[in-house]
Amino acid sequence: MEDMNYIKIITEMVIQYAPLVVGAILTLIIGFYIAGKVSSMVEKRLKSRGTDPSLTPFLTSMINVSLKILVLLSAASIFGFEVTSFVAILSALAFAVGMALQGNLSHMAAGIMILFFKPFKVGDFIVAQGYSGTVNEIQIFNTILTTLDNRIIIVPNGSITSGPIENLSSNPTRKVPMTFGVGYSADIDKTRKVIQSVADSCDLIDHSKPVDILVGELADSSVNFVVRPWCKTENYWAVHAFMHEQIKKAFDKENIEIPYPTMDLNVSKNA
Repeated sequence: MEDMNYIKIITEMVIQYAPLVVGAILTLIIGFYIAGKVSSMVEKRLKSRGTDPSLTPFLTSMINVSLKILVLLSAASIFGFEVTSFVAILSALAFAVGMALQGNLSHMAAGIMILFFKPFKVGDFIVAQGYSGTVNEIQIFNTILTTLDNRIIIVPNGSITSGPIENLSSNPTRKVPMTFGVGYSADIDKTRKVIQSVADSCDLIDHSKPVDILVGELADSSVNFVVRPWCKTENYWAVHAFMHEQIKKAFDKENIEIPYPTMDLNVSKNA
């Protein structure tokens, strides 16, 4: 008799809960499938509208996670659980985690600000917090830079937004500031012509704009010329290297002295 009672109880439980279990499983399967489809549609739409590639994965992941949480709450409600209780528990957990990760949350908030206000984007060359490099990836908590010598620098977003940010890629063109020193015996007009001829020979310089060739300083041992040609931003370092190499060769050819620091020592001989 006891076995029969157990079988009866189990049968009643199966009849009572089997539809709920099946319904919950179907809700999870269908809900997760729809969440994935919606996330993919949003991702495609963002890409087709030319949304910043740094922002697209962040938004799609947020939408995907939010939809899956709603699916889980729906599945829980099928069993008669109060959704409001789950929301209260999740809120308490979120508050506790937020207090524990207060520093990380500030970095996350800074990351969201970077993604939306776009002081820089992936591919830009920036200088921030004493670090310079090309923005390789903008994550929620950190920004990853690749330096000119191919080193990886991971900078917390909160640190970046708390100080000045120099975006060297935001403008399509820029000046290349350089300083060249010549001896006091050098003819200023001749030196200027030599520098101008070197600039004219560089194909990467924007010749539609004048090159600044100015006497910037009468230093202790040299007359310093400030030279600032225009070029496309991506050609900055190529122009910088070209001008330094070719001006040295041109000065040597024209016998224009490039001075270097010297020191005179006077030795007195005691009688």
